[in-house]
Amino acid sequence: MRKLFAALTCLAMLLALSVPAALAGRPVADKTAPTTTASPLGGTFTSAVTVTLSVNEAATTYYTTNGSTPTTGSTVYGAPLTFSATTTLKYFSKDTAGNLETVKSQTYTISGGGGTTTHATLTWTGYSMCSTCHTSQAQAMYQGVHYQWKGSAAEMTTGPTTQGKMDATDGSSALNAYCINIQGNWGPCGACHAGTGAKPVATANPSAAQLASIDCLMCHADATNAPYSRVRNATTGLFEPAAGLDMNLVVQKAGQKPTRKNCLGCHAKAGGGDAVKRGDIALASGTTSDVLYDTHMAMGNGGNIQCQGCHTFTGHRVAGRGSDLRPEDSTLEVTCSTSACHPTKTTATGHVTAAVNDHISRIACQTCHINKYAKNANDTANTEATETNRNWQVGEWNATLNRYEPMPTKANDLIPKYAFWNGTSWGNNAFNAAVLDSATGAYKISRPVGAITDPAGTKLYPFKYKTANQALANGKVVTISTATFFATGNYDQAVKDGMVYMGLPSTTAYSTVTTDELQVLNHQVPPATGNVLACAACHPNASATQLKLITNMGYALKAAQSVVCAQCHTLKAYSGDYVSFHGRHVDTRGNDCSWCHTFSRPEKGLKLP
Repeated sequence: MRKLFAALTCLAMLLALSVPAALAGRPVADKTAPTTTASPLGGTFTSAVTVTLSVNEAATTYYTTNGSTPTTGSTVYGAPLTFSATTTLKYFSKDTAGNLETVKSQTYTISGGGGTTTHATLTWTGYSMCSTCHTSQAQAMYQGVHYQWKGSAAEMTTGPTTQGKMDATDGSSALNAYCINIQGNWGPCGACHAGTGAKPVATANPSAAQLASIDCLMCHADATNAPYSRVRNATTGLFEPAAGLDMNLVVQKAGQKPTRKNCLGCHAKAGGGDAVKRGDIALASGTTSDVLYDTHMAMGNGGNIQCQGCHTFTGHRVAGRGSDLRPEDSTLEVTCSTSACHPTKTTATGHVTAAVNDHISRIACQTCHINKYAKNANDTANTEATETNRNWQVGEWNATLNRYEPMPTKANDLIPKYAFWNGTSWGNNAFNAAVLDSATGAYKISRPVGAITDPAGTKLYPFKYKTANQALANGKVVTISTATFFATGNYDQAVKDGMVYMGLPSTTAYSTVTTDELQVLNHQVPPATGNVLACAACHPNASATQLKLITNMGYALKAAQSVVCAQCHTLKAYSGDYVSFHGRHVDTRGNDCSWCHTFSRPEKGLKLP
């Protein structure tokens, strides 16, 4: 037994000695994380600083400059980073064995703030110079609706989760009653895109070249002291500064927050010309001193409010959305009642007249304060008339734009249309089945969603009403080739080219129908005194001059007067004094609206039937 034990012991020793020898040629597993070094390290600098990230082994480095913690889904480091504004750089590396380094952080403080002190010495080297210095801002801008032209459709009740005006075949590409869709016409449409000419590509990690395609000067050039404009290069298809500009001066003066001139350069001319599209925005909004035209933006005795005074920006995402727009850029809401503007106007005692205070929970500020739109400013030579119809069947040569345009109908001093709106919208997009609105006899393009029977939060708003004569084929609105139409004025060929884009034979039969849409009105508010809607504009229904609530807005009785009155008393004659009549039933008896109407107002705490 002892001999057996000794033999086994010797065998075990031999095996123990032989294992290392057998494994001697195998590599040892790498379990050491890489080490990334930033040069220079964070600190305070008097001018822009260029930072290089180096790693001690083969690895991929990821980083962020917006304060968030980087992941392997963050931007990959590929070239030195230049910071001209105070920036926190967070970074880590992952080696080829999969080892992850702990996230490191460096803060580079640029004295003087914002980096604008370095602009005075700049020399124009091309559009990439902006994103090279302002990388985090460019990354934020790249993801925003101003650059992507699409975004979250959280406030749309129809269509996919991401929508916008960018052309696509997945039902996410918006239609409108103006140029219909940008299919086939990226060139002219792209003139108002905040990029250098290439269509944006949706990606969470844009490359340096993609960031360089952002044209920051469209918003941040000094529109007064060093105005900037651009032209498209016919060969490359990309934008370049217009001839004769001192681009050194332009970039030296750039860096300010956008002024009204910057914003209106695109927004006032949307749809093909000044004041054409929105009905409450025109180039005059940036220059007028006429408070009756717009007391908020007028200079002189007006508020001289810049656009971002209401449309606040956070990380290059802007608050506010028109009812006809598919994407929302920011979840922040624009409101009139802020600490800086009208802090009490949405409270139960905010207005001098008690009857007005009774309206604020269901009537938007704009409804009473914008009594007409498409007004003319009294100190501008041009008309601020807006387009009310666009007829694509008739082509007219536009010498200013050097192209054919569909025949427009324009008008001034229009009374708004009114509708209830809960903040969400219905929209018809390219490739969707067209929907006929029996109330208007037109095919719907966009509509605010809301009803008189909605819970609190839905309010009555004013809207621009717009129609167009457009093609319909195979039950869908045709995304006609605007490029074909602008070049030739040939409606039939433009429709055929559009049908081919939609996957239909060019020989498909089509008809021309009327389309329509509603667009919420927010601008051209005059001073309240003498200009706000009076009670008689809406009450009583028979003599109302602006809005007939009973006829058009659902305020009719829920049954015959004899039936309604019989709930409480015998039929009594109505004297026509709607104020005392309403006050007796609601203020004195505390009756809820549902006693007489088809809707209720539970937020008022009144007695139900």
